[in-house]
Amino acid sequence: METWEELPNVSLVPTNPKAPQAKMSAQDSCLSLIKYLLFVFNLFFFVLGSLIFCFGIWILIDKTSFVSFVGLSFMPLQIWSKALAISGILTMGLALLGCVGALKELRCLLGLYFGILLLLFAMQITLGILISTQRTRLERRVKDIVMETIQRYHAHPEESAAEESWDYVQFQLRCCGWNSPQDWLSIPSLSSNESEMHRVPCSCYNSSASNDSAIFEKLSFPQFSRLGPLARPRHSTDLCLVPANSAIYSEGCARSIQKWLHNNLISIVGICLGVGLLELSFMTLSIFLCRNLDQVYDRLARH
Repeated sequence: METWEELPNVSLVPTNPKAPQAKMSAQDSCLSLIKYLLFVFNLFFFVLGSLIFCFGIWILIDKTSFVSFVGLSFMPLQIWSKALAISGILTMGLALLGCVGALKELRCLLGLYFGILLLLFAMQITLGILISTQRTRLERRVKDIVMETIQRYHAHPEESAAEESWDYVQFQLRCCGWNSPQDWLSIPSLSSNESEMHRVPCSCYNSSASNDSAIFEKLSFPQFSRLGPLARPRHSTDLCLVPANSAIYSEGCARSIQKWLHNNLISIVGICLGVGLLELSFMTLSIFLCRNLDQVYDRLARH
């Protein structure tokens, strides 16, 4: 009888059997929150990538209306449209990996997503280091490319993408040549057979500094016209040129580009830091979810 009285005092069951379940429930809730956060963020970037892709395809299909809207020539516009389409596809693919991997809790897709983000982050860091350490060499290389473009200006009309892009740079930055307008004076394609007057492309013309309407009316500006292809010359050999002694921009584009970079340095650094922090956040969420999925599966198997 004494043994029966002592048996109720012996307890083989934990005093609080719900504590492990509560701990497991809190951890599962945290993982679920991370999973859906990763899914929502990647869904947003999937939609963004699809919009970028559609925008690039729209430019390729409907060049005429877009040229008349932004005033950019066809060849550079085609290059930018392809770049936008490729960027959109890459963004959609990466976001799709994150969405499916997070929602379906697939470790292989989450690991691949983390690896691609890590590779992109490492490439950006490497590119930043190279730009900061090889700045002088990079400036020299850019100068060589620009000077080669100027020397070959309209020498091959069927390959005018680089020339039209440089015309657009001069037009937007309000500059002429790389160092100064003197860079254009020795170009064979710009020399006149009728006179010894030196000429420069129309993108060097400073319309705001001149009241000569006669000269301005002669400028077709085929690359920048708001009228689209109707304003372009019918023959590719036609050049839009102005006399070098007219109202042209006196500053070289090298100085204008330096000013632009200096004025927009904070914005450029802010965008780079924002993209880097976003990639780090996605990498942290994906690797945390990937590493904790095994523990959740083990607990589920035991229970």
